[in-house]
Amino acid sequence: MEFTLLNDDLTIKVNSKGAELNSVKGANGIEYLWQAEPNFWCRHAPILFPIVGRLKNDKYEYEGKQYSMGQHGFARDMEFKLSEQTNDSITMVLNSDSDTKAMYPFDFQLFVKYTLEQKTLKVNLTVVNSDDKTMYFSVGAHPAFNVPLTTGTFSDYQLNVIPNEIFDQVPLQNSLSNAKSGNEIDLKSPLGISRTLFKNDAVILNLNSNPVEIKLTNAHNSDDHGVSLQTKDAEYMGLWSQYPQDAQFVCIEPWWGIADDVDTDGLLIHKKGIKDLAAGARFNTQFDITVH
Repeated sequence: MEFTLLNDDLTIKVNSKGAELNSVKGANGIEYLWQAEPNFWCRHAPILFPIVGRLKNDKYEYEGKQYSMGQHGFARDMEFKLSEQTNDSITMVLNSDSDTKAMYPFDFQLFVKYTLEQKTLKVNLTVVNSDDKTMYFSVGAHPAFNVPLTTGTFSDYQLNVIPNEIFDQVPLQNSLSNAKSGNEIDLKSPLGISRTLFKNDAVILNLNSNPVEIKLTNAHNSDDHGVSLQTKDAEYMGLWSQYPQDAQFVCIEPWWGIADDVDTDGLLIHKKGIKDLAAGARFNTQFDITVH
């Protein structure tokens, strides 16, 4: 089922499958969100839970038992229920059940709330540990934005990361983190977008939970439209598009977690970027998408 939410500046559509954002359209008529063309990437903006990225061999171990789970977890493929809807917000919830517990042995609730505030879409992610034991999880988002938005070509666009500084970068090796090969990326100036930028998979920035804003704009036309994503506490930011396919999108992905390290021992409690949540506790975070 698809839900629509609108104000004077934005109209968004949210699918109950995965609580996935399917459309972000401005009053100017511009569709900012990638429209999931099946010849390239058939998703728009999936929610990532209870892992971010890939597990080594798509498996992990918890309390002596082995479990299997695909990349980015299962939430993006599951049916959420409507929890609450107001004039300017909609909240969807995923509750653990027998299907989720076959992959992930914890009782939980995952709430995804979308709120419109003028030209900004606020996305709130809340994880509730409904279990009687500590829960281990990661959570994140994977929104893809159309490039170009109106004028120019894919390579005319750039990503301006604020603050403009040097960031630690986490490289990927066969979809796994390779911390030993970590390096730095100089983002004192905007990062030009090109197909080869993504030759080695996603560009992953280690944000160290510091506030960051990333602006996607046309480098050659300051009057053109753009979009920005702001986060106050994301641990990592993934920047991704397909290579070598000529897909016309760029993902800006705030993550509270990351793929397994190449040297992982496979234990969930040791997983790179894993978060622990006490019984009965909740984890809450937010990121904002603003259109220009």
